[in-house]
Amino acid sequence: MKNQFNKGLILTSLGSFWWGFIGVLYFEYVSFIGHVELVVHRCLWTAIMLIITTTLFSKWKIFFKVINSKKNLIYLFLSGLLIFTNWAIWIYAVATERIIDASFGYFIMPIISVLLGYIFFKERLNKKRIFSIVLVLISIFILILFNLNTLPWVGLIVALSWAFYNLIRKKINIDTDVGLLIESLYLLPFILVLFVVIIENGFNDFSFSKPGLSLFLILAGPMTVIPLFLYVRGVELIGLGPTGMIFYITPTLQFILGYFYYNEDFSLIKFLSFIIIWIAVIIYLKDLYETN
Repeated sequence: MKNQFNKGLILTSLGSFWWGFIGVLYFEYVSFIGHVELVVHRCLWTAIMLIITTTLFSKWKIFFKVINSKKNLIYLFLSGLLIFTNWAIWIYAVATERIIDASFGYFIMPIISVLLGYIFFKERLNKKRIFSIVLVLISIFILILFNLNTLPWVGLIVALSWAFYNLIRKKINIDTDVGLLIESLYLLPFILVLFVVIIENGFNDFSFSKPGLSLFLILAGPMTVIPLFLYVRGVELIGLGPTGMIFYITPTLQFILGYFYYNEDFSLIKFLSFIIIWIAVIIYLKDLYETN
């Protein structure tokens, strides 16, 4: 039990770090091509990469077993819509210099995950965990009250889509990569049509005349698959509540990058909220570690 918890902790932490640091740097760097084409490439190359890995690891038998279940197909269709929504809104935020707005969503998402974990999976909430959740709510309230006055729609959609995606994937016991492949295949026909429309209208930056850029855009597949695999596997091992709290690594790193690298505003109020959130995370994780 302890080893499983430690493994889930490490996997979720790595996935969260990737999203908060490596992913931000990559997608912001290529955002000049426009968020629509970038979303297309993210979905397209994710699907292709998963087809390759499924073949290399001989998982097609598992794939066909999963799709024989109507329940799995329904759940994965819904989770596919949710992950597409999350990808699209997050890339839109990066491309339009709204990384901080998106990070608000990622601060809120773990609270939603903890609530969903309690409602649907009866994950325990003792006094220490409730106290840490209250601290996070206070920090979010401070951020909204003194910086945005209202919750940005970008952050709200990011939070809800990702929290409910985790909920659905927790409800079906299938391999992370196989599930993501099925989700990607649901999206693929729409993505291919959209890609053709972009090319026919001359809006594409991906072309044989730009091999360097085109190869770099193909990396959108690995940039998506690797952290998602790490994080979702962590959810499967230790639950929505613990992984939801660990996920605070992502918005924290986004704030740091936004301030030190992209020169975004990082006021004293934001810094105070930042500290409160991390105190809450430390309390929560310490309690989880002691009780697992």
